[in-house]
Amino acid sequence: MISAYPTRGRSAWILAQRPPRSTSPDPNVPHGVFFERERLASGDVADSGVVLLTNRECPWRCLMCDLWKDTTLQSVPQGAIPRQVEFAVRRWLDSGALPVQVKLYNSGSFFDPAAIPPADYAPVAQRIAFARNVVVESHPLLVGDRARVLRDLLSGSLEVALGLETAHPEVLEKLNKKFDLAQFARAAEFLAAEQIALRVFILVNPPFLDEQVGLEWAAKSAEFAFSCGASAVALIPTRSGNGAIERLRESGEFVQPTLKMLEMAQRAALALGRGRVFADTWALEQFSACPHCFAARRERLETVNRTQRDTPTIHCAVCGGS
Repeated sequence: MISAYPTRGRSAWILAQRPPRSTSPDPNVPHGVFFERERLASGDVADSGVVLLTNRECPWRCLMCDLWKDTTLQSVPQGAIPRQVEFAVRRWLDSGALPVQVKLYNSGSFFDPAAIPPADYAPVAQRIAFARNVVVESHPLLVGDRARVLRDLLSGSLEVALGLETAHPEVLEKLNKKFDLAQFARAAEFLAAEQIALRVFILVNPPFLDEQVGLEWAAKSAEFAFSCGASAVALIPTRSGNGAIERLRESGEFVQPTLKMLEMAQRAALALGRGRVFADTWALEQFSACPHCFAARRERLETVNRTQRDTPTIHCAVCGGS
């Protein structure tokens, strides 16, 4: 088999596969604001308020990423991020309640100064002073002093979500994330030393792995994340839609995960007994081949997310639970 993926010039190749991006969004309005129920480290199940911040594209060109589609072409000006957070807070107040936990996701790294100006940390912290816990995302190589600064400004605790994606060293290198496992571990050590919680994103069946090996490495990656001090891992089925993944699928180098794979990965990671395990159910329909059992299986995943207790797999007389 001839690989479609080059050994050099990978960022340029990834960019060349992209479909057209969305029109440039308003830098003063977040891309998304919503609630989700989540089991916290305390064991409580509470509302998390999620803000998908409108921001510039991440400077890394990760092979599987499609978050660039709704980003701005330039860095947003200072003050735009606090205005977006204020927009979200008003939306929550209009709904009648403020969330216990706030997630500020920006399609990149919160600690990238070209994305979130450090001068905006204080006004953002003031607007979410009601939150018991705040989650932001970052590339491991940007974890450092700015995380400490944000932690000290918050009224509640800080949690940083890092995209490990996989602990398979060769596949991780091919994902073009530009860090290795040792660098990830150093970022985790810094967070632990600063008493900042760690959440880790893990892909279920990234490119270059077949279904069985992909499932094994989802569990191994969760084990690595927990060994680095993660209190939670989020299992994300690898999605198509960015052009590069479609090209790899055509060349046989990517096998789209199934709903069954996500269920099995969640079960295996939970069995480690090391921390919370969340199966990502965003746009889950694309991984299901059976409309008869899909709703029940999604609800089961979400129930396990909330309870952190495994439950029997849904049996479907039509598809057999495939």
